[in-house]
Amino acid sequence: MPRNGRRQKGVNKKANSIRVNGIDLFCGAGGLTKGLEDAGINMTLGIDIDPACEYPYTANNEAEFLMKSVEDISADDFSEALSECDFKLMAGCAPCQPFSTYSQGKSDPTDERWNLLSHFARLVRETQPDLVTMENVPRFEKESVFSDFVSTLRAEGFDVFHEVVNCADYGVPQQRQRLVLLASKLGPIKLIKPTTPEGEQVTVREAIADLPRLKAGQVCDADPLHQACELSPLNLKRIRASKPGGTWRDWDEELIAACHKKKTGKTYPSVYGRMVWDEPSPTMTTQFYGFGNGRFGHPKQNRAISIREGAILQSFPRDYEFVREGEPVYRKTIGRLIGNAVPVKLGKPSVKPSCAMFAKLPSLVGGLGGGRLVGRVGHKE
Repeated sequence: MPRNGRRQKGVNKKANSIRVNGIDLFCGAGGLTKGLEDAGINMTLGIDIDPACEYPYTANNEAEFLMKSVEDISADDFSEALSECDFKLMAGCAPCQPFSTYSQGKSDPTDERWNLLSHFARLVRETQPDLVTMENVPRFEKESVFSDFVSTLRAEGFDVFHEVVNCADYGVPQQRQRLVLLASKLGPIKLIKPTTPEGEQVTVREAIADLPRLKAGQVCDADPLHQACELSPLNLKRIRASKPGGTWRDWDEELIAACHKKKTGKTYPSVYGRMVWDEPSPTMTTQFYGFGNGRFGHPKQNRAISIREGAILQSFPRDYEFVREGEPVYRKTIGRLIGNAVPVKLGKPSVKPSCAMFAKLPSLVGGLGGGRLVGRVGHKE
């Protein structure tokens, strides 16, 4: 029986369509998979070592979930997932914490997560996909593990493109700089031009203004993920004194934390701030639900943004499920899944160039009617 009433994989394939099967390494809660499905890719498998990812991944996407480390995976694990298709895609976002700016420059090459990209490269060699897409933090582009990865792709016959982009330029209501890599054996490949360039970017107001009002510590009856953390009496005074786009430097002296009065603390103005209604939000971290963790104060209401609002700012659909009905919402866990996710709307631009390629390749797939791309539920691109 199809999960949640959805169709079973492999049925209703159009006779005149091109079918692209995809797998998602380090799939997390499914942000990249959802974006690729929306683009028409038939995502068949997501792999992650975190058990908290399984429910949101399988509840919202057509793909199956495999809880296994990429270090222990071989091409045999993908044989069924990448069968019965015209082209194969391998996607992934290796954990970015070793390379993030939030690590404050403390890169540690002995961190085991540095090796995960080498396993990604190994799986490319073993599986020989037609397309590869990867996303990570900007400084990753300067690391030797990344240049080694690119060299491996080129040695395997891929045309490779990589560039740092602002997610706000692609429909995500958030300022988020990310490194995007695209690789293709079907010919030259390049990311499409911004779909929402500066001046057309989706704002915080457009994304979340219509959600029910909340007080600090309140949970919405209709959506348990639309809940806001409690604030201490002092932090309630602080958020009331905070201006959209401002910092703790706007407060009266008695509200400023002792650590920010020190010389070292004065260099951290980007905490205890409110978002601005008519701009994209700041970058969502794994702790976006805490007022003191960044500029995560609601633009108008005296609280931090809710879990659901953080997910929406990461461009997850409003009905995206992260916990089973009736189960408790652990903010730390769900916040981690949302903050670490690839924004859903970044997934579609990542394969849009490939969609154009398929239209030019009818001879390679037996004259499949002009190269229409079919993914879940017969989606056409």
